[in-house]
Amino acid sequence: MAEEYILTTEGLTKQFAGFTAVKNVNLKVRRHSIHALIGPNGAGKTTCFNLLTKFLTPSHGRITYNGRDITAEKPADIARSGMVRSFQISAVFPHLTLMENLRVALQRPLGTSFHFWKSQSTLDALDDRAEELLQAVGLIDYRHLTAVELPYGRKRALEIATTLALEPEMMLLDEPMAGMGHEDIDRISDLIKRVAANRTILMVEHNLSVVAKLSDTITVLRRGEILAEGNYETVSKNPEVIEAYMGTGDA
Repeated sequence: MAEEYILTTEGLTKQFAGFTAVKNVNLKVRRHSIHALIGPNGAGKTTCFNLLTKFLTPSHGRITYNGRDITAEKPADIARSGMVRSFQISAVFPHLTLMENLRVALQRPLGTSFHFWKSQSTLDALDDRAEELLQAVGLIDYRHLTAVELPYGRKRALEIATTLALEPEMMLLDEPMAGMGHEDIDRISDLIKRVAANRTILMVEHNLSVVAKLSDTITVLRRGEILAEGNYETVSKNPEVIEAYMGTGDA
């Protein structure tokens, strides 16, 4: 039987020259759930994300993914194991077409990344899956445009498609709604809900209406420590959470 929690941390701590950005965080992310990591500015959310994906090394503590200790592993090893991160700033190739972006991503598991410059015949086998992914994120009609021609919200959809090309078991989304208008927020929210059907998602997100709509579990950080945890109804009524947000002017 699969373990209930796909990702856990024990005493996760990160110190910078005497400043503790993340302190003794014990996180449990349930398999096949959407888990949001929220908190006022300076709460340690991004630092925590960087620790989980090994862009930072913990000062103390332990990280376990699928029952395996990954505390000392490298970012590339984490991604190969099925935990893939999507960044706040769009990370696609701006002057390649959407199809070419997907081909690059699809080649990574094959060990042939960046062969997009080879003859057309070597890439034909990837086209069906690339089109499936573009269809899944609502971009099939734009497949021959370059990424730079897309509006911001659709660029984020393309980034999610390239992340899905890696066949992740768990996706970590860093502020997926940052900089979006209402229409794009609704579109990407629906997309995240769809792609979460058979995988786990952990996201950092400032938009609390999105968090309320999507999240099964919410962990609230304040000054690097866990302040509260639970579903949105529970967390939103917590007096300490209300004070943390009201006190910073965050919304």
